[in-house]
Amino acid sequence: MSGTETQPGYVRPKDIDNRASLWQRVQWRLETLAWDLFYWGPMKLLGPDKASDFGGWLMRRIGPLLSQHKTTKRNLRMAFPDWTDDQVEAVALDTWESAGRTAGELPHLPKIDPYTSGRVEIVGLDVLDRIRDSGKGAVFISGHFANWEIMPAAITKRIPHAVMTYRALNNPHIDKRISDLRHDYGTEINAPKGIGTRELMRALAKGSPIALMNDQKFNEGIPVPFFGREAMTAPGPTRLALKYQVPIVPVSTTRTGPARFRIEFHEPYVPEDTGDQDADILKSVARINTFLEGQVRAYPGQWFWQHRRWPKDAWKAAGVT
Repeated sequence: MSGTETQPGYVRPKDIDNRASLWQRVQWRLETLAWDLFYWGPMKLLGPDKASDFGGWLMRRIGPLLSQHKTTKRNLRMAFPDWTDDQVEAVALDTWESAGRTAGELPHLPKIDPYTSGRVEIVGLDVLDRIRDSGKGAVFISGHFANWEIMPAAITKRIPHAVMTYRALNNPHIDKRISDLRHDYGTEINAPKGIGTRELMRALAKGSPIALMNDQKFNEGIPVPFFGREAMTAPGPTRLALKYQVPIVPVSTTRTGPARFRIEFHEPYVPEDTGDQDADILKSVARINTFLEGQVRAYPGQWFWQHRRWPKDAWKAAGVT
């Protein structure tokens, strides 16, 4: 896969649309109209700094009113059982602010170029260049920290043929808008989860790097400790690294201010291949979780706590309400 290839058109998992009723399709159109009129347009007018500040301010107030606020606080109590209620509430508000800032910054991604805007500090650029120059590919892994849309562009603007994965939104019209935005931002090749596995394998076979998020609950995954409690974690990134004998490269993204970030490419490692595949995968996935946990501990208010990382029975076993 050469660096001159471009995105082969918008690709979307068909099962999402095939399951939609007529009323669902009408709702999608109404949601898209609201998206354009009340979100995208106004945020574009504000500029990146003010949009980030406004989005953070707004979600800091709206977030606690949503059902996900309870999930956020339960997750925090699972991870930090010694924290007081005040500490939990404070970080829960911080994570809502972080999510709001990310939403405010989304329309302005082209103005937050990792290499030319002056808004992004990149650490470990030599790691990225070594991967590019090796011609052997790699598996970049990260999590939903700060504005996680910044990291893919940092990779693809240096390695244009790298393949990024993403989760397709249910609404196809908004999904297309975001896909186009990512393409304009510099991420030319995007593989949606669910139908992107073949693209990832094809890329690695041709020596191109791939990038995946590895921090969210994956019901079909394997139980691996995360903050000392077993969490279902996707083994896919490690499986691919083992299959193609390429390194895993941990990446972290930290917010340093409104629409300003620090991205670090950490030292790669090649998963151990002892011949015991299950044991090798478990060891590598545990190493990834340890890395991600370290990033969460360092910046707890910048991680996306709103998803249910642990199952309900784990909450009950831990006495979390």
